[in-house]
Amino acid sequence: MRFVIVTGMSGAGKSTAVNILEDSGYYVIDNIPPVLIPDFANICDQGGFEKVAIGADIRGFVTQKSDAPEKELVENIKLLKHRYEDVKVVFMDADDDVLVRRYKETRRTHPMNAMFKIGVADAVKMEREMLAGIREISDIYYNTSGMSTNYFKRTFRETFSSDPESSLTVNIISFGFKYGIVTDADLVFDMRFLPNPFYIPELKPLSGLDKEVRDYVMSFEDSVEYEKRIHSLIDFVIPRCIKEGRPGLTIAIGCTGGQHRSVTFAERLNDHLTAKGINTLVIHREMRNRLS
Repeated sequence: MRFVIVTGMSGAGKSTAVNILEDSGYYVIDNIPPVLIPDFANICDQGGFEKVAIGADIRGFVTQKSDAPEKELVENIKLLKHRYEDVKVVFMDADDDVLVRRYKETRRTHPMNAMFKIGVADAVKMEREMLAGIREISDIYYNTSGMSTNYFKRTFRETFSSDPESSLTVNIISFGFKYGIVTDADLVFDMRFLPNPFYIPELKPLSGLDKEVRDYVMSFEDSVEYEKRIHSLIDFVIPRCIKEGRPGLTIAIGCTGGQHRSVTFAERLNDHLTAKGINTLVIHREMRNRLS
């Protein structure tokens, strides 16, 4: 039986993640108090369920009469991992200012507002302190601060659509440093030291999706050598991620504006990995923003 426990900060995307798991064939129960998790696992085990997902968040904590329900969740997660071979804990997160803004924009009430009679910012701070121990034992971490809903859905669905014991999906994201770094990246590569096509008049309106730009970027010895070293490192990392049973690896490639050099390297890395039979998902973050 495969267990996925989705937890994390309120407003970070847990409901979306749980819905995706349900659509992927998992039997899902959401907002379960930590004290009930072991009994629920036993019922699922006896019932012959193959894939089970549990949503556990602060709503279950504040309604449970326990001095430290978050610690109880940590202990129950450890119990499940000892009892079953395939248990993954997904921790959904976002930056504090992003969480506060989301609650203000949607006019929703944070689960801790009414119980502790505090504002949203204080509720977020208190919740983060309560969940610190759970984040430490999580297997998969998502920070959705810079993600669109569609991008997160695609990434999360790719992560759990295949068997994590035998495959993984490499997410390749090109971006511009001037617009902010990719916060959930496992590896980040900086292209800004390479010659910039932006300053070539005929190349400026194009992107790394165009052959002219790719040919220019790769015409320099530093570009060729840098790419060779990046590919060598990634070729070393990926088999070890697969061996670990890791379902996803996010590689971010950045330049100044996210249009030319980063897109070029991302596309070429995608070609390199797909030729090896690796599952990939390519996102050109700034290109997407420009087109939208």
